[in-house]
Amino acid sequence: MTLPAAAPSLAQARRIVIKIGSALLVDSQNAELRASWLRSVCSDIAALHARGAEVIVVSSGAISLARHQLGLMSKRLRLDEKQALASIGQIGLIQGWSSALAEHNLVAAQLLLTPDDTENRERHLNARATLQTLLDLGAIPVINENDAIATAEIRFGDNDRLGARVAQMVGADCLVLLSDIDGLYTADPRRDPAARHIPVVEQMTDDIMAMGGAPPSGYSSGGMRTKLLAAQIANRAGVHMVIAAGQAPHPIQRLLEGGLCTWFLAQTDVGSARKRWLGSSLHPHGRIVIDAGAYQALRQGASLLPAGVCGIEGDFRRGDLVLICAEDGTVLGRGLSDYDAEESTKLIGHHSDEMEELLGYRGRDVLIHRDDLVLDHP
Repeated sequence: MTLPAAAPSLAQARRIVIKIGSALLVDSQNAELRASWLRSVCSDIAALHARGAEVIVVSSGAISLARHQLGLMSKRLRLDEKQALASIGQIGLIQGWSSALAEHNLVAAQLLLTPDDTENRERHLNARATLQTLLDLGAIPVINENDAIATAEIRFGDNDRLGARVAQMVGADCLVLLSDIDGLYTADPRRDPAARHIPVVEQMTDDIMAMGGAPPSGYSSGGMRTKLLAAQIANRAGVHMVIAAGQAPHPIQRLLEGGLCTWFLAQTDVGSARKRWLGSSLHPHGRIVIDAGAYQALRQGASLLPAGVCGIEGDFRRGDLVLICAEDGTVLGRGLSDYDAEESTKLIGHHSDEMEELLGYRGRDVLIHRDDLVLDHP
């Protein structure tokens, strides 16, 4: 009989990312910061810091705070209005964090990120270097999505996945998602009395993902679905993730004391930093469809050759991230293409020794090199 895996210990984590949503941070009645609750969280962070842990916060709340300031509590906002409110509310949000952390002689540092800052390799490395320097200086980075400039097409859309990307970027030991629910259940416990709490998820299977469903009323803005997507990103990057209830004061301390939660275990084989970045990228630019023989070759460590390609979808350029898919549409992995979509289309089904004649120049003999690809299920 195989025993279930034991839950990790937050006390053993040395680099921790804590994600906090608007529903916890901002009072829904008056759209003001829950100042007493925020001070309790900063007290918890100070305790972690005193034990030698490095802490990064991913915090929502800017738009909610600005609604109150401008008297727009009930108005349905357009995208441009949300962007404007984000730039207003962010001031109060970071002031709140700065003041609460200062009570423990900790310094807050503000960073605003967009998906491009994590998807573009150079910007990813620059952001990581900045975060590392801030941690070296003893500061507490407080991160939010840069809603003021991000369009609907290039947004994370939720801070759960932003938290996962930040955890991956900095090589965190643990990602903590504070929520209005104490973990993952087999069904919505408020609607199904037979719903069972799941304390540990060893692997993100299709059955686990199906438990996310659509965001039901009363959940925080991202819903359980986005939390499970965040778990996929974090676990692929070798980061443990935990969902815990956050409404009550001192939620981190309660978690340390064994409060009810769900742990999602990191994959043991996390690969290189480049592979982890590829595996958790959010916005591919196209798809390369391959046959079964090519997939088996990839699983054995080969590069992707044009002979095993059945189709090309999308308008990608050389160096862009693309999905690698089976003929039935199943996503098998992802990688950086050595050729653009037009060139790749010309190469479909051909052998490598024909590539120079087909393209008119000599490039790499592969569509995607094995160092530039990662499979979802190696």
